[in-house]
Order: sequence, then C-alpha cells, then structure tokens
Amino acid sequence: MKEKLYTIPLTDAFQAQDECPFCFIERKLEEHTLDFVLGPGASYMEDDVRAETDAAGFCRIHYKKMYDYGNRLGTGLIMKTHVKKLNDELDEQIKKFAPSHVSFLDRLKKGKAQDGGGHNSLGAWAAAKEESCYICNFYKNTFRQYLDSFFDQYRKDPEFRRMFAEGKGLCVPHFGDVADAAETALPDKEKQEFFDVLLPLMKKNMERMYEDLEWFCDKFDYRNKDADWRNSKDAIPRGMQKAAGGYPDLPPYTSDR
Repeated sequence: MKEKLYTIPLTDAFQAQDECPFCFIERKLEEHTLDFVLGPGASYMEDDVRAETDAAGFCRIHYKKMYDYGNRLGTGLIMKTHVKKLNDELDEQIKKFAPSHVSFLDRLKKGKAQDGGGHNSLGAWAAAKEESCYICNFYKNTFRQYLDSFFDQYRKDPEFRRMFAEGKGLCVPHFGDVADAAETALPDKEKQEFFDVLLPLMKKNMERMYEDLEWFCDKFDYRNKDADWRNSKDAIPRGMQKAAGGYPDLPPYTSDR
C-alpha cells in the first residue's frame, strides 16, 4: 500500500494548477485508499484488514463514497462484520448501563436536552463511533508524510520554491496545515522567509478568488449579459474549494471509472 501511495509526486500536484495542490494530494490518497479497501485487490477479504475496518468503522462521508464506488459485495461484506461488532458492543453497553440520578437543581443548570452537554456512557459510545473512520485515518496519516516532503523539497529545490511562489496558493484548511507544520519543519532562521512567501501568496489568491466570484455574480446583471465571463464560469466550485477544500464539482469516484 505504501509504495502505491508514495508514487504521487508533489510536483504533479503543483503542476495541476488548481486552487490547492494539497487538495490534489488528499484526493489522490483518498482514491487510493478506496481502491485498497474495495478495489480489485480485494483487501476486504483479508482478515487483518477486516479486523481494522470492523474496529474503526467509517464516517458518514466515506460510507457515501464507498456506496458510490460501486463494489456492492465488498461493501456488504465489510458492513456485515462491522455491524456484527457494533451489535456485540451495544450489548455490552446495554448490560452495564444505568441512568444517572440527577437532582432537580442539576437539571435546571443543564437546561433542555437539545442544549447539549456531557454524554452518559451510551452517548459517549455513540459519539466515539461518529469520530472514527478507517479511510480518514488511513489517508490522513499518509498525508502528514506529504507535508514533511513538501518542506524538504521546498528547502532543497529552487525550482520547486519558484513553482510554489507562482502558484494559486492553498485552500484555507490546508493553509492552516502548512502554517502549523512550518513551525516544526523549518529551522527558525528559515521560517520568516517561508511566511514572507506564503502569506502574500494566500492574500493575493484569496483576493483573486473574490474577484472571480464578484464578476460571476455581476454577470447576472442584464447590463453585463454580453460581457465576457473572464475566469468566473467555474468560480463557485473553485470558491468552495478555496474556502473549505475538496472538489465539489467532481463526480463520485467509482470502481468502473
């Protein structure tokens, strides 16, 4: 699995020229992970993989992507054993559960149930399931290695630094990842130089994104109906990517692509 994942060069991501090279890397890693879990290699038939997917489960987003992927039998087999594990865990939770005794004063302090607050043991168990996902864990752990590789290549390769500085910047979430990672990935004497490139790059490209969206909206004014769209026709999906990451306009990744 590792050999396959690490065949995505960073330069490919930057040469793709979309709104965020790290979104490109993340998407490729996610697709490779879906292939690993449900693809032709039939990893879901291996006992050790099934044990890991049973234990971790999947988040709501990746359940949908697994469904869209198209391997119904593979997904069914994974779900069968995972739901069996959930049933076993639920039985244990039910056996040891007892409602807590809350005083009238404490109920007043906590307010209505929909206001949130702490979990009892059943709520804590269910909340932990929501936060656990085999696919998220698998590709995010590898994504961290790409952050390390990015800084290594940035420090050593002048052409790569130029490509980064002349690119379209990053989406806001991956900007945060890179800014955080720079604190430990770069020596102190190189940090300011890096941020002197990163911060103007982000500001410039966020302003470019705003201008594209502004013109997209202005084009709906009858006075501009014959004007050129400029670079704004796909401003909505690009703006969504810039703001939150990902590729909202791409079709689902499927086994018969």
